[in-house]
Parts: sequence; structure tokens; C-alpha cells
Amino acid sequence: MYLHLGGNILIKKDKIVAMIDLDTTKKGQTNQDFISKLNKDKNLNYICEPGNEKTLIVTRNELFFSPISSTTLFKRSFDDKVNDYN
Repeated sequence: MYLHLGGNILIKKDKIVAMIDLDTTKKGQTNQDFISKLNKDKNLNYICEPGNEKTLIVTRNELFFSPISSTTLFKRSFDDKVNDYN
């Protein structure tokens, strides 16, 4: 099963470690520190123009900044009709 993150990016759902709402991370220093550490340790992939990202998708090896809200991505992850490309 795959999840469309925006643009031309599809990733396997079982590769996703976390989906983080970036508006939420702005509210706490601990969240900002966590995001900063991830930025240093992983490969960054911007699916949108920097500044327009709404969600950070974390996989084992990469980070994806998506213009799609975490709520929408979460709903898509359970919609098998949209995500069943097998």
C-alpha cells in the first residue's frame, strides 16, 4: 500500500515512522529541537517550496516536507481505494 505525499511522491505506508504537523511543532522548543536534529541526521526532500510545508513525514532514511496537511495524509492512509496500487 502506498501513500501519496504530494507532487509525484508515493511512498510505501509501512516505511512511514511518523507524520508530524509542522504547525504544532512551532509551539514548543522541544519540538523545534527535535525537528532540527532530524534535519541534520536525515536526507531532506521538499515536495513543495520551502515555507509552504504543512507536514513532516519521517521514514528510516529520509524526511519529506509535504504541502498536504497531516490530517489529510492520515485520512488517505486509511483509504484503501485511493492507496491500493498493488
